[in-house]
Amino acid sequence: MVSGVIVALDLPNAEDAVAMAEDVADHVAGFKIGLGLLHGPGPLLISALVALGKPVFADAKLHDIPSQVEAAARRLGEHGARWVTAHVGGGQDMLEAAVRGLGEGAGAAPAGILGVTVLTSLDEASLARVGINRTPGKLVARMAKVADAAGCEGVVSSPRELAIVADVAPDLLRVTPGIRPIDLNDDQARTMTPAEAVERGADLLVVGRPITAAPDPREAAAAIAAEVQGARPLD
Repeated sequence: MVSGVIVALDLPNAEDAVAMAEDVADHVAGFKIGLGLLHGPGPLLISALVALGKPVFADAKLHDIPSQVEAAARRLGEHGARWVTAHVGGGQDMLEAAVRGLGEGAGAAPAGILGVTVLTSLDEASLARVGINRTPGKLVARMAKVADAAGCEGVVSSPRELAIVADVAPDLLRVTPGIRPIDLNDDQARTMTPAEAVERGADLLVVGRPITAAPDPREAAAAIAAEVQGARPLD
């Protein structure tokens, strides 16, 4: 698969999200909407973005009992989501329910669950504070195996764990947020440039503020897309 940029439309309202999507559509592989918009305008925004002709990634981060996750994934599939995220921490049964629900909702359309491993806002110290005494890398390795066994299409991990995912679950799609063309003082702890992420084996790169907060989002999207297309995975 050719690496592509998914723009994270973490904007205040549906109108701004659709306008941004239209502005950068020529330079991105798809659109992501997160919890802010899914709990505001709601899943109908997925349908509006699908109409622009690009796949939509519903970053719902589902995490509940299997029956509830299955129902939520089904609904998101009915609205046209190409990918839906679910926390691997919810367990294999929950992930299997998500896969089943999304497939039923999407019908004949392609759709897949992406298992969320360790959030890019967390580092080893953050994990230790909640009682998880593992490095992010070791935790991602275990979670990737669970996601693979559950039938997920891919996993979401920081770019720093891409090689680990490729090693333990090579058939999974590798989706990475925390992409930063330059160092930014924000809430991401484990980041990497677009070219570095591609070199480490990323399939899809989720990019938000470096595009959406840029003075010229279209120009920023074009520059990042060019960097991605010019990069090559390392042997």
